[in-house]
Amino acid sequence: MFEEEAHMNEKTTNTRTETPDFDAVVVGAGFGGLYAVHKLRDEQGLRVQAYDNASDVGGTWYWNRYPGALSDTESFCYRFSFDKEGLENARWKNRYLTQPEVLDYLNDVADRYDLRRSYQFHTKVTAAHFDESTQLWRVWTDKDQMVTAKYLVTGLGLLSATNKPPFDGMDTFKGEIIHTGAWPEGMDLSGQRVGVVGTGSTGVQVIIAMAETAEHLTVFQRSPQYVVPIGNWPESEEKIQEYKDNYDAIWDQVKSSAVAFGFEESTVPATSVSEEERERVFEEIWNKGGGFRFMFETFSDIATDQEANDAAANFIKRKIAQIVKDPETAKKLMPSDLYAKRPLCGNHYYEVYNRDNVSLEDVKADPISKFTENGILLESGKEIELDAIIFATGFDAVEGNYTRIDLQGRNDVTIQDKWKDGPLGYLGVMEADFPNFFMILGPNGPFTNLPPSIETQVEWISDAIAVTERNGHKTIEPKPEAQEAWVETCQSIADMTLFPKAQSWIFGANIPGKKNTVRFYMAGLGAYRQELQAVVDDNYSTLEFDN
Repeated sequence: MFEEEAHMNEKTTNTRTETPDFDAVVVGAGFGGLYAVHKLRDEQGLRVQAYDNASDVGGTWYWNRYPGALSDTESFCYRFSFDKEGLENARWKNRYLTQPEVLDYLNDVADRYDLRRSYQFHTKVTAAHFDESTQLWRVWTDKDQMVTAKYLVTGLGLLSATNKPPFDGMDTFKGEIIHTGAWPEGMDLSGQRVGVVGTGSTGVQVIIAMAETAEHLTVFQRSPQYVVPIGNWPESEEKIQEYKDNYDAIWDQVKSSAVAFGFEESTVPATSVSEEERERVFEEIWNKGGGFRFMFETFSDIATDQEANDAAANFIKRKIAQIVKDPETAKKLMPSDLYAKRPLCGNHYYEVYNRDNVSLEDVKADPISKFTENGILLESGKEIELDAIIFATGFDAVEGNYTRIDLQGRNDVTIQDKWKDGPLGYLGVMEADFPNFFMILGPNGPFTNLPPSIETQVEWISDAIAVTERNGHKTIEPKPEAQEAWVETCQSIADMTLFPKAQSWIFGANIPGKKNTVRFYMAGLGAYRQELQAVVDDNYSTLEFDN
């Protein structure tokens, strides 16, 4: 057993560290980490050591076991495209996969490609320093281990660093306090008085599910949301076979599209058609279901034009007024801001508020004062008695898991210092001054259905490592000017949309003190893939190699 601080501060050139323990360390066992292990170990023959804090594979889908958890990407394209065998044998029940189904799928991938033998589970990576004297990464874990590797590949997840706001009195509450992103296995709150804090994507799902089983459900809402139906109907064997028969064409379309959700985005501006035609199209997609479909399959300018955005927002508001029976509750549920956050969807979300066992508290008008022994006290003096409180308050998205690790690059620069004014990231996969370091879903990558973006990035990372190895280079990293230009590109594209004008986790607005800045490349997966290919075609001229 070693003294961690001594190792972390030690600069050494002894022979033990000249030859790395592994060629690559991979962190994470979700979609990204699993595919990275397969590409680097099985296809390149590299020696790979992978770690995950969980007891098994799954990543985000291992921890998010809350009631109602499901993907809002349709089942046929919420998977790996490289794994054609997996699709041929796949069976799913409904249009969208539940959390257990996604977890089963990732377990099946791990089984068939024998990925677990490269993993050490129940192990958290706590620090990683680039040692300039050896040009190797030194990686520490919470198991008093230190290993060295030439490459460090992180699949930490966009949405996995849980955000739990610090309310006064939380330690006095006698019931359960649970974050949806760390749901205890087997936790059942049926028949209890349950409070849900937060109404984002996760909040919508858990509210719908808990309304069915709780004795009473109280929703603490700060910002009303635009929520469209998800349309989660059963899919027939014939429909599933149709997806399999059209495998190549489907994935060609997904990878060349903008949001990569398996549908053709509209090219028709809402402002170019009559009000009657807009209403018809909105109604058609409302009935079909899907959050990204409603924002991007209806018309081409909802995310970029104020008039088009207003038309979509007003349509949803009219639906709220029609669905919710109590006028006061309907008023509380009416959003007042832009329809420019991550598009939300759920089965019969607004109908939940017609139930006798569901109540809604507007905590923007009457904020939470503190937690008590028996529940939550509002500033007005009203106390809501509860047996359990669910935080559906989201995540310290994008960079949160990176800034929670002691991550140091050249000249001992920390990732916290590097990103103090907001995360940077070149192409969403690399960081200047951090050689041989590759991020899967790092800052300023594409805002899309994630598995196709993950595949795209892992394949590019794998190819970049192969080029580095083939040419005998010791290190590869982005040139600072190339990274600066990329961040500026991401910012300029975001500024062409309405998204920066909304208070959203997409730009960091959900975390107090977090810099509100660009975190995504918002031109779509097809355009992003072209950007990656341009780097390759230009012989990686935006990167520096050290011999």
